[in-house]
Amino acid sequence: MNYLRSHTSASERLFTRRQTLLLGLGGLTGLGASTLAHQFMNPSFNLTQPTLNPPTLNNFNFASLGNTPLRQRAANKGLIYGAAVRQYAVSSDTQFAQAVVRECAMIVPEWELKWNFLRPTPSTFDFGPADWLFNFAQTNGLLFRGHTLIWHEVGALPQWFGSVVNFRNARQLFLDHITTVVNHYRGRIHSWDVVNEAIHIPDGRSNGLRNTPWLNWLGEDYINLAFRTAAQADPNAMLVYNDYGLDYDTPQDEAKRNAVLRLLERLKAQGTPIHALGIQAHLIGGETRFNAQKLRNFLTEVANLGLKILITEIDVTDNQLPINIQARDQTVAGVYQDYLATVLNERAVVAVLNWGLSDRYTWLTEFAARSDQAPVRPLPLDDQMQRKLAWNAMSNAFNNAPLR
Repeated sequence: MNYLRSHTSASERLFTRRQTLLLGLGGLTGLGASTLAHQFMNPSFNLTQPTLNPPTLNNFNFASLGNTPLRQRAANKGLIYGAAVRQYAVSSDTQFAQAVVRECAMIVPEWELKWNFLRPTPSTFDFGPADWLFNFAQTNGLLFRGHTLIWHEVGALPQWFGSVVNFRNARQLFLDHITTVVNHYRGRIHSWDVVNEAIHIPDGRSNGLRNTPWLNWLGEDYINLAFRTAAQADPNAMLVYNDYGLDYDTPQDEAKRNAVLRLLERLKAQGTPIHALGIQAHLIGGETRFNAQKLRNFLTEVANLGLKILITEIDVTDNQLPINIQARDQTVAGVYQDYLATVLNERAVVAVLNWGLSDRYTWLTEFAARSDQAPVRPLPLDDQMQRKLAWNAMSNAFNNAPLR
C-alpha cells in the first residue's frame, strides 16, 4: 500500500488537523503530524513572515570533526544514534543503505509497522516489508525498534478500519493487534512506541487526552491496557510513550508538557509497565522561542519518575527559511546544536533518532514542501549522502555530551 496515497484519500474523507492546515496554507503541498500541527495550533507563529534569526553555532570548529560516524560518537557517550528508514529506499538504493550502516546503530521502520501497512484485512497481517528491514538490521549489526502499536491518525490506519471497528469488537481487535505484532519480534527488538500522540490540549479534556476512536471505544484506560498487553507479549522490550509538541517556550507546548507529565505520573502510579518517554522533536528552522532551561526542567521531571527518554524523530523544517542553501544549512545546524546540547545534558536521554537520515528520503518533501520548489534540507545528510552542517552540529553535540 502506498502510504502517501492512502493518507491523502483518508484526509479527503475526514476533516483532520492536516486538512485544516492545508486549507489555511494554500502554498504548502501538505503537512505532517507534528511540526506543522504545532505551527497551526500556535496562533502567534507567523507563517508568512517567520522569525529568521539563525541561532548561534556556539563557535564550534566544524572544520575539524574528522570522519567518525554519528553512531560511534554517540556510543562513546553511552548513547544510541539511529534513524527511521523506508524499506523500499534501503532495498533499492545501495548508496543510501551504505550510509545507514555507516552512520546508524539503530533503525526504525518509518511506515512498515503502522496499521495500514501491517493489516491488509481485519484478519490478516503482512510483515513482509518490516521483516525485510529487521533482517537488514540483523545482518548489519543494527538495533531495531518498533513504531507504532497504537495511533489514532487516519492516514496510518487501513481503509477498512472505519467500517469494521466498533464498540463490540474494538477491544479484541486492539488486544489481538498488539499481541500479534509484539510477539512477532519478541526478544529481538530494542523498544516499541506503544502509544503515539495521545495528548491533544485543544480537544478540551481536563486530563489533556486526545479524542480518538480508542478513547471512545475503550475509555481512558486504553493507554494502560496497551502497555500491559505489550509487556505481556514481550517482557524484555523497552516500552515507550511517544509524542510531539514538547519543545518550545509557547503556551501550547507548555500545556502539552504538563499534560504529558501528568499522564506519565498516572501511568507510573497505577503500575503500568512504561519505561520511557519518546520526544519526537520535529523542530522548526527560524523558530526562536526555545527555552533551554524550561525544556531541561521537563526532562528532569520525567527522569525523576524513573523513566528513560528517547529523542525519537528529530528533524528541522526549513520551508520558511531563505532559499540560500548556506543560510538554510546554518540555521538548521544551529537548531540541532542548541536542542541537542540541552537534551543530552540529561543523562536519562539514552537515544537520538533522526526521522530519516538523508534529504533524499524525508517526509517533509511531501508534507512541508517549500513554495519556491527548492528541495528541503532537514537532515544530517544531503540528497547525495554528503554530510552537512547538521551532521557537524550533531557530531559536536555527541562529542560534548556527558557520559552515560
